[in-house]
Amino acid sequence: MFRYPVFPHLQDPCAPGLSLSPPPRSVMAEPDYLEGPCDELIKPKKLLNPVKSSRNHQDLHRELLMNQKRGLAPQNKPELQKVLEKRKREQILKAQREEQEAHKKRSDLEIELLKRQQKLEQLELEQQKNEEEQENTPEFVKMKSNLRRTRLEEGGDERTT
Repeated sequence: MFRYPVFPHLQDPCAPGLSLSPPPRSVMAEPDYLEGPCDELIKPKKLLNPVKSSRNHQDLHRELLMNQKRGLAPQNKPELQKVLEKRKREQILKAQREEQEAHKKRSDLEIELLKRQQKLEQLELEQQKNEEEQENTPEFVKMKSNLRRTRLEEGGDERTT
């Protein structure tokens, strides 16, 4: 197939034309302490996991195993999927409520009261927005608007006299 052997150590050693040389040695030097058992070396011990050794963790693990055997394992749905399902349910319920309200016959008085209530809510929202904007404005802008008001009031008093 190839003119020259690409990886001779990976090819079949019985193939004609290849020499049976030993595989190349590792570049890394082997440590000398692996030659035999040595009592001077400290052998590492596996550390205990404090979470797994705690009584609460063991009880919880035992309870989960029992529930799994009974078939009562908790649902393994991701949190995002749970939230999306909850929103979908809420939207369906909201649509059903709206349909029920639409089917109810409302009198002219109820309709007018609802319109006024919506207008009042919009005015309250606008007032809240204005208050937030005033709180966020710097002090020098507030002072400038106060100075303008006082100038206009003084000018209005002089014209009336």
